Amino acid sequence: MIGGLGGDDGGGVMVTMQDVAERAGVTKQTVSNVVTGRVAVRPATEARVRAAITELGYVPNLVARSLATGSSRTVGLFVPTVSAPFYADVVEEVEDALEERGHRLLLCTTRLDGERARRHLAALASRSVDALLIAGDQGLTGHLPLLADARFPVVLCAWEAALPDGFPVVTVDYEHGGHLAGRHLRALGHERALVLASPAHTVRTAGFRRAFHEDGIPLPDDAVRTAAEPTFRGGLAAALDALRAHPEATALFATHDVLAVAAVEAARALGRAVPDDLSVVAHDDTPAGVLSGTALTSVVLPKREMARQAVDLALGAAASAPRPDPRPRPLLPSLVAGDSTARVPGRPGGA
Repeated sequence: MIGGLGGDDGGGVMVTMQDVAERAGVTKQTVSNVVTGRVAVRPATEARVRAAITELGYVPNLVARSLATGSSRTVGLFVPTVSAPFYADVVEEVEDALEERGHRLLLCTTRLDGERARRHLAALASRSVDALLIAGDQGLTGHLPLLADARFPVVLCAWEAALPDGFPVVTVDYEHGGHLAGRHLRALGHERALVLASPAHTVRTAGFRRAFHEDGIPLPDDAVRTAAEPTFRGGLAAALDALRAHPEATALFATHDVLAVAAVEAARALGRAVPDDLSVVAHDDTPAGVLSGTALTSVVLPKREMARQAVDLALGAAASAPRPDPRPRPLLPSLVAGDSTARVPGRPGGA
C-alpha cells in the first residue's frame, strides 16, 4: 500500500490514501493511479483527486511509491547557471511541467565548468532518476559519452552547438532567430548594420548575415564584434568600439538581451539616439531587456513550449522501453517589434 503523511487536518492526524479517496468520492485505486501516473484518469476525476490531496495536505510516501512503481518520480535537469534569466525561466517551466505530472526536479548547475559538469554527469549516471534533461551546450558536449549507457533517457534542449549523435534534442532554430532580426532591419531600409555577439552565438550571427546576403548586401567581418564576456560590461566595451569604428552604421543586432542593453547605453554615451540614429534588435526577450529603459525589438524564444516538449519526450521515454527518436525538434522563434527600431532616417519606404 502506498500511504503518506498529511498536514494538520484533524490536529496532526495521519492522512491516508483512503482519506483522499473518500474526500474526492473515488476509490483508493483511483487515487493511486493519479499519484503514480501509471494509469490514465479522466481529467475531471484527476482534478477532484488533486483538490482533495491539496485540501487534506496528503503527501505520498515517495519511498513506497518508488518501490511499487520502479520509478523515483524524479527528473534531473542540467543548466549552465540560474543567474541568467533565460535558464531561470527554463528551470521554472520544467519544474512546473514536472509537478503537473507528479514528478520532482533535481537541479544541477555546471557554471560553465567542464570538470564540474563531468563530475555531475558521472554521479548522476548511477543515481536513481527517471530521466535527465540537459539545457544548454556550453562545456557539456565532450562529456555526453558518459551518458551513453545510462539507465534512463537523456533529452537535450536549448542546444545551439552542433547536435551530438544519439541524443534526442528539443531546441530552438537559432539561425532563424538571427534571420528574423536581419529581415526586420532590411524591411526598415537598413543597409549598414553591426552585430554584437556572444562567443557562443555564431549560429545567430550566421542567420543575420543570410538575411542581408539575400538582398545582395554583404556584412563585413569587422562589422561583427564579439564581446569578451556576455555581460553588460563586456558588451558595453565591444559596442563602444564597434560604433566608434563604424559611425555610418544605422542598425545593430545583439545576440543576447544584456548585450542589447549595453549597445543602447553605448549609443547614448556617443550622443546617438535609439532608434532615431541607431536601431537595435535584441535576442531572447528576457527581463534584462527592461534595463535599457526602451521597449526593445526582440527575437522571442518559445521557452515554455521547448521545456514542456522536452519533459513530455523524457517522461514518455521513461515510461516505455524504446528510446526516443533522436531527430532534432527545432522550434521557431518569433520577432516582436518594440520601440528600439525605426526606418532609416530620410527613407520613407522599406527595402
